[in-house]
Amino acid sequence: MPGVPNFLPSTNGLRFVNSWPDEPDIVVKVPPFGEVPIGNASNGLCGGMVFLVRDVFEAGLPGLADPQPAQGTPMFDYIVGRLFDSYRIPGGVLKYFEWMNTPDHDTRIWFVTRRGLAWKTIVEEWPKVKADIEGGRLSPLGVVTVQSTNPGDLGKNHQVLAYAYELDPAHNLIVHLYDPNTDPKNADNVLLSMNVADPTQATPMTHNVAIGEPIRGFFRLDYRFKDPSWVI
Repeated sequence: MPGVPNFLPSTNGLRFVNSWPDEPDIVVKVPPFGEVPIGNASNGLCGGMVFLVRDVFEAGLPGLADPQPAQGTPMFDYIVGRLFDSYRIPGGVLKYFEWMNTPDHDTRIWFVTRRGLAWKTIVEEWPKVKADIEGGRLSPLGVVTVQSTNPGDLGKNHQVLAYAYELDPAHNLIVHLYDPNTDPKNADNVLLSMNVADPTQATPMTHNVAIGEPIRGFFRLDYRFKDPSWVI
């Protein structure tokens, strides 16, 4: 099974889940208005957690055994900063929205074929993720769950970290994931499965990622290393 050497979520993942109190992501001083809250941690910080785990692993630092950080601490602020990095505003957010508005299967109008999420996932994105893993690199994924034209549903999507895969002769693919929402006791058992034989058709995905939605597709997130040693 191809995988990133020496990585396991139970060892290298965070020791807390993506569940945060109803409080601002960050509080900024804006003269003359004083302190202005931005964002809300209760909506989740999964992208920041995923990027932190890869940062720590790439830096060669030991897995983080720290408890969940409180708002305003250096570790909390680091996770929030990496959350914004993971969204690559505005382009990254627009990609989620575009995928939310794309059918699962290919559609054809006259001589023009519009590729569906199965094609985008299997043909365009999976080879990048596969190359990451085979190159010994963790691969952060943006997971698209809902089909919706409502921007308010963007928060129903998710972010995870791929670290290994299995692919059999019948084109059945299993991707092994670190999921920030999953309890650390079960961290090594998170999987996403699909058959990649026909990307033109809707391709059901089965998973045990700790979200209350189906997974329609995923894409590789742009990642740039950031040194986490100052908060470790």
